Amino acid sequence: MRLASYNVENLFNRAKAMNLEGWAEGRPVLERFARLNQLLGEPLYTDQDKAQMIELLTELGLSKSDQGPFVILRQNRGSLVKRPKAGGLEIVANGRTEWVGSLALIEAPVDLEAMRNTARVMIDLKADVLAVVEAESRPALRDFNTEIIGALGGPLYRHVMLIDGNDTRGIDVGLMTAEGYPIGSMRSHVDDTAANGEPIFSRDCAQFHIPMPNGKQLIVLVNHLKSKGFGGLAASAKKRLAQAERIKLIYQALVAQGEAYIAVVGDFNDTPDSAPLEPLLKGTDLKDAFVHPAFDDGGYPGTFDTCKAANKIDYLLLSPALFATVTAGGVWRKGMWPGSQPKRWEVYPQLDKKENAGSDHAAVWVDLDL
Repeated sequence: MRLASYNVENLFNRAKAMNLEGWAEGRPVLERFARLNQLLGEPLYTDQDKAQMIELLTELGLSKSDQGPFVILRQNRGSLVKRPKAGGLEIVANGRTEWVGSLALIEAPVDLEAMRNTARVMIDLKADVLAVVEAESRPALRDFNTEIIGALGGPLYRHVMLIDGNDTRGIDVGLMTAEGYPIGSMRSHVDDTAANGEPIFSRDCAQFHIPMPNGKQLIVLVNHLKSKGFGGLAASAKKRLAQAERIKLIYQALVAQGEAYIAVVGDFNDTPDSAPLEPLLKGTDLKDAFVHPAFDDGGYPGTFDTCKAANKIDYLLLSPALFATVTAGGVWRKGMWPGSQPKRWEVYPQLDKKENAGSDHAAVWVDLDL
């Protein structure tokens, strides 16, 4: 059986702000969006809150209209803002209960060739069980399977599942499996909370149980841990640490129940030597597939962007019993932009410009003799 994990960076539509030339351009929009959403959720709006809301609304291009270049403000019932004829903005709601509405990112289609290159990676991986990171919805993942993979002549995944997570941008985690590997029971951890009542997981720690022909089952915990891009480095590291500690407890509970074949996979947004990942990498008996003698990293230690050691953020962590079944493994980079000449690695002929990359992440895989 081949197990793989791939951050696909969304499949059909994604936030328009994420389609800009570079991360440096889109990041301020997403940070303002996240901060404004946080303020809008407060039960009572202080004068300081209102002043910051006006500042953020203006920066997001919403001073004259409810629709800006990247964000829409929906005021369904009641009003959050008024725009006097003399100009400017006024926050008229005094708290979240005084108006019904939402703030939403405007979406735009992903480049068609980029989608095809994402599909080519999935086809060439030939994974029986594929964890997918940054998929926007189950319908999108299902349609990508039939309309893009199918159009390229690839074998369709028999089972496609995704549970909505906590991220309002629609970057969730899911699972696709081939014929003969049905998805049995599923469990979401979106409601796991910290001591302060806040959700632990930025997206989810989606738990999938896959019954095996030999009567045993494989349990896959699919994760996308907190990014370093929002809220400051210290705060994001603290969040990833809390997430890793919770995953550790989930894993240990499964082991205590007698489960032997467990994989914790996905985009962890941090490196193996980082403090936030210590609960998983040092506090459990999980083993990183990258250290297996049969694993080939293709000459590059990382999985993201330039694939240097500082870019090793995608993982296949395996329980000891599962690690013992590994016969081969590797990193599939043909859908990633290889940089300027000389190219770092071989890519698809259709990947002739950076915008056509299937993802800025590589796919990681292992073959398991189960």
